[in-house]
Amino acid sequence: MLASKVTGKFQTTIPADIRKSLGIKQGDLVAFEIEDGKVVLRRVSPVDIEYARSLAGTLSEWDSPNDDTAYRDL
Repeated sequence: MLASKVTGKFQTTIPADIRKSLGIKQGDLVAFEIEDGKVVLRRVSPVDIEYARSLAGTLSEWDSPNDDTAYRDL
């Protein structure tokens, strides 16, 4: 396990072994996801961000109670 101290501004340093493993370089974007009470850190490529932005406006058509019921078991 690797650890890093949190500063007064709630910032931290990503340990070198993690940066190397994920290929994180200065200026890169990282994403934080919470899964089962744990935080998952991943490097985000610019393609990921642009793709997500392009889809954002189209997803609302699938956000209804009927859709939740119809696709619950997928």
